[in-house]
Amino acid sequence: MLEAEGIVKRFGGLVAVAGASLRVGRGEIVALIGPNGAGKTTLFSIVSGFETPDEGSVRFDGAEIAGLPPHAIAARGLVRTFQIVQPFAGLSVRENIAVGAHLHEASRRRALAAAEEVAARVGLADRLDQPAQALTIAGRKRLELARALATRPKLLLLDEVMAGLNPTEIDAIVAVVRAIRDSGITILLIEHVMEAVTRLAERVYVLSQGRIIAEGPPASVIANPAVIEAYLGHGAAARLEGASHA
Repeated sequence: MLEAEGIVKRFGGLVAVAGASLRVGRGEIVALIGPNGAGKTTLFSIVSGFETPDEGSVRFDGAEIAGLPPHAIAARGLVRTFQIVQPFAGLSVRENIAVGAHLHEASRRRALAAAEEVAARVGLADRLDQPAQALTIAGRKRLELARALATRPKLLLLDEVMAGLNPTEIDAIVAVVRAIRDSGITILLIEHVMEAVTRLAERVYVLSQGRIIAEGPPASVIANPAVIEAYLGHGAAARLEGASHA
């Protein structure tokens, strides 16, 4: 469904993404992980049209989309959430979700009706008439997810949807994300909560300093010495190996 090949993005003298490639098959949940500053969100921004790559190709459903504006990519069915959640504070939860629904629904009545259906899917049905600014962090994360779902995506890019949540809230969002995939929506997610990654993802890509350094099932990727060193520093894999035999 999604093929990003040889993506390069420079900001002045900084190379944020250095030839990264990844693929997501229809119906998968794929995770993109890596240390802070690795270039994960920049790669998401390129795939979703918020940034244009300096080099490389992004194909979605067989068509090149690199360089298209975000609204055009969203209309094709590729939609992202944002790490920093910013709802329309002056609107209700219902109205916030309806903003997403308006991508395909010109009618306000139908957009509001779609918002109710989506709210039920993410656990916000009892908060539809609350002001968005009154939601907790967990509620705002669900609202960000609902707004994206209301656009009727084929592929959903989730940028740290579990950041800042407690274990109970993470369990709830994991169940929501799995149900979204089971409804027929493919998912690519950036996540630092490794427990959630191992529970959700069939495949994991690891980005470090703008490059993909590992790819595969979660268990094998997390045990990869190159991945351990990317997170914990040079020599960390050997130190951990030594400690395990001590």
